[in-house]
Amino acid sequence: MPSVALYNIAGQEIGTVKLSDEIFAQEVNQAALHTVVRAYLANQRQGTQSALTRAEVSGGGIKPWRQKGTGRARQGSTRSPQWRHGGVVFAPKPRDYRVSVNKKVKRLAMKSALSSKVNDGSLVVFDALELAAPKTKEMIKVLDAVKVSKALVVLPEKDETVERATGNIPNVKTTLVGTLNVYEILKYDTLILTKDSLAKIEEVYA
Repeated sequence: MPSVALYNIAGQEIGTVKLSDEIFAQEVNQAALHTVVRAYLANQRQGTQSALTRAEVSGGGIKPWRQKGTGRARQGSTRSPQWRHGGVVFAPKPRDYRVSVNKKVKRLAMKSALSSKVNDGSLVVFDALELAAPKTKEMIKVLDAVKVSKALVVLPEKDETVERATGNIPNVKTTLVGTLNVYEILKYDTLILTKDSLAKIEEVYA
């Protein structure tokens, strides 16, 4: 059973916390991670792009000049793709980019992502994140104390003080256990949990 150091917000090590083998000691499955991250990024796409084909651009009904005898190349319409104001060849149209992933693969990817953070020594657990005020400098003090600059902070429940304190720090983001995703775990160098958020993660993914 893996274990990591437990810190207070002053950055002092006050003990250790044991992690669930089932969640934090799994073999990292690269294929599952790739599948889930690819699906996540595809699902972020709006798919609202649209352009007009030559059939949809207004005008161009008359042949611009006669077929033969002008010395110029033959043309049938001023809305052909080679013309200025002409239609677009294979114009993009609104489409759905959504990719679905099996629940088992999602869970496997989540466990792989969490296990990779433990393997890399990139998991930091605090006993609690209770800031004196919703100030950026307060959160920077906490991050500096554990020598972290690019981190994902996972909260057990909504905490406006912590969210406001981290809002203006570049490369630091807060999220809730309920909205935690594989892409963000892998994107940020360090994963920061509290004892409560750790307990919730172990409850959800056990």
